[in-house]
Amino acid sequence: MVKRRPGTTPTLEEVAALAGVGRGTVSRVINNATGVKESTRRAVQRAIAELGYVPNLAARSLAGRRADAVALAITEKDWRKFGEPFFSEVVRAVGDALADTSVQLLLTLVRSDAERTRFVEYARGGRVDGVLLTSVHAEDPLPDMLADAGLPTVLLGRRSGEEQVTYVDADNAGGARDAVAHLLRDGRRAIGTVTGPLDMYVAQSRLRGYREALTRAGIGPRAAWEAEGDFTEASGRRATAELLARYPGLDAVFAASDTMAAGALTALGAAGRRVPDDVAVIGFDDFRLAQDTEPRLTTVRQPLEEIGRTMVRLLLEEMEQPEVAWRHVILRTRLVVRDSA
Repeated sequence: MVKRRPGTTPTLEEVAALAGVGRGTVSRVINNATGVKESTRRAVQRAIAELGYVPNLAARSLAGRRADAVALAITEKDWRKFGEPFFSEVVRAVGDALADTSVQLLLTLVRSDAERTRFVEYARGGRVDGVLLTSVHAEDPLPDMLADAGLPTVLLGRRSGEEQVTYVDADNAGGARDAVAHLLRDGRRAIGTVTGPLDMYVAQSRLRGYREALTRAGIGPRAAWEAEGDFTEASGRRATAELLARYPGLDAVFAASDTMAAGALTALGAAGRRVPDDVAVIGFDDFRLAQDTEPRLTTVRQPLEEIGRTMVRLLLEEMEQPEVAWRHVILRTRLVVRDSA
């Protein structure tokens, strides 16, 4: 039993004594560090609860030079895109993954060279312990700027196949291949695609998977069947109308996001095409939107919750062990069949 004078607050040493561990082990549990046995972690947590111990966060930050905060930086120039479901889903997934830690999540937008410079200065000033990045385009130097500043950084997606910063991504090419293979099994042969912005590796990968599936089926991809969008619903409408004008015999559309697929449904309806009778449609993401369209979207589900958890786990590990090598994680996608295909 740990005895304490009335009116005094519990100390780290008292928690350690009650849990039967060293002071350093208690610190590691409080800081959610890796490498602590689960049984030991539970013993320390029980001691904390029994004593009513409250960590001195200010002292921890000063002693360990920790801010107990990470930034989620969205590097997207176009304000219109922040209304798309992708961004709210990412924020929710990352926020949920951090909910059981003592780490605060800061959301910031980085859209220009000046904002990149200011953000790196802010981050390296000790205000955050690490950075999560999303919506990164091919030539964006921010991941390298953060790495050069010694800041633990994890990307959602990647800038290229040669990425040298830790990232978590979905199997975008594989998901696109599965979508097109499904359309081919359904007897579709004139399959168009609405791509994402082709300066993003995610859009390039989904286009590559689309082309590979057509090639494997002996149907060479055609330029007239491809139109570029920007992941917004308006671009899905525009690009689908463009595809129909080029090739009226189109019998399927694979859109590289659910929002663009919703735009495709609108464009097809305006052109008098029935879905899926005349033209089948498949999206990518499996946001709530996919179940609210008419007809409901067949789509490729990317596991955003698991992506968020994995990004947070890798970042916390890099914060504890900055010398760890960068890691690349690619998670599986799954085709979800509904009414549109």
